[in-house]
Amino acid sequence: MFDNLSTKLQDILRGLRGKGRLSEEEVAAACREIRLALLEADVNFRVVREFVARVQAKAVGEEVIAHLTPGQQVVKIVHDELTQLLGAEAKGLDLSATPGVILMVGLQGGGKTTTSGKLARWLQKQGKSPLLAATDLQRPAAVEQLRVVGEQVGVPTYQGEGEDPVAVAAAAVGQARDNGLGPVIVDTAGRTHIDAKLMAELAAMEKAVQPQEVLLVLDAMTGQDAVNVAAEFSQAVQITGVILTKLDGDARGGAALSVTEITGRPIKFAGVGEKLHALEVFHPDRMASRILGMGDVQTLVEQAEAAFDDGEAAELERRLRERRFDLNDFMEQLERLGKMGSLDQIIGMIPGAQALRRQMPMEVDPRRLKRMTAVMQSMTLEERANPDIINGSRRRRIARGSGSTPQEVNFLLKQFRQMRSMLGQLAGAEQKGRLPKHVGIPGFRL
Repeated sequence: MFDNLSTKLQDILRGLRGKGRLSEEEVAAACREIRLALLEADVNFRVVREFVARVQAKAVGEEVIAHLTPGQQVVKIVHDELTQLLGAEAKGLDLSATPGVILMVGLQGGGKTTTSGKLARWLQKQGKSPLLAATDLQRPAAVEQLRVVGEQVGVPTYQGEGEDPVAVAAAAVGQARDNGLGPVIVDTAGRTHIDAKLMAELAAMEKAVQPQEVLLVLDAMTGQDAVNVAAEFSQAVQITGVILTKLDGDARGGAALSVTEITGRPIKFAGVGEKLHALEVFHPDRMASRILGMGDVQTLVEQAEAAFDDGEAAELERRLRERRFDLNDFMEQLERLGKMGSLDQIIGMIPGAQALRRQMPMEVDPRRLKRMTAVMQSMTLEERANPDIINGSRRRRIARGSGSTPQEVNFLLKQFRQMRSMLGQLAGAEQKGRLPKHVGIPGFRL
């Protein structure tokens, strides 16, 4: 989402980094460029004005920190101000009550139902036993959609009886209390636009169930309109936080950079994909680092730890050291890599990777991983265990079976051999103590 803004900000700040001295004119010129970049990213104009004013005042009036050049100091100031703009620090959920209630609100089409399922899955990972409550009785099949999502993440769904959504929500809270479940995630009705009936219904539901959290689900692709929606919802219910969906999309990012400043409410989660595991806690400092091309190693490590099992990693490490890494292992690692998110997202978390991609443009095509997996699935068990036996006739058979070409089979085998060689070298280097333990084989020690 932030690719265009990130590229422009990095280009602006790159021109300042190496300078030993900066005049007020140079700082003012850089701030004008930053202002234009933010406006082009669809950031609210009032937010832009105040942000640039703070950066310029600090850049001109603040003394240079030891070991930083004036240019580096400006970069630090922009990073700090971006972090403040995004909410300063990650804000958690209030899960202290029993059973606890989370009211999900937002417009129709913003991803509220799917996000309810994602949040339920996230809460499960935290050791909770959530209950989904289907109170969207306006949209056809909305209740069934929530039930299906609940089944996919292994969370029960309360459907209730009758046509009063407020009564259904209250009954769901009662069932959660009786069965030791919680928190209750209430999926409310939405509209294609804000109207008095919707707001009255939400206000009545808030009064009836007394939620600890009221989370506004906003589609980040809607730009500044998302900020206007947030402001209007805040007048009807006590919003405690925001969940931005489609943060992996190609919109300009104005909503993410404006909503906290305008509403005074933090972004608590970000939807970063369609799959039900694609929900991240929103960390303002990490997002600011990503925007400025500094990477986000901490999130990368957390995603890797979630995708890779320690016992399986140790077994694979042993196989590497014994030179027994085969195509079964390779296919398994590709599948785990897919669990960490899109390759674009992963590359964006590596410090300096965005600048490298600009110097050496490359296409990151997620379909390539699927084609490679299809090729391996067309092989026999013997061929996957011993790829060296794959000759010309076998390549042609594998290509026919996977709907690919012999050239694509060759490409896969080349990628496999390169990865086997690289991982074997890393395993050997770590064993000899030439690498720190937290580095080593990608995906295992990270």
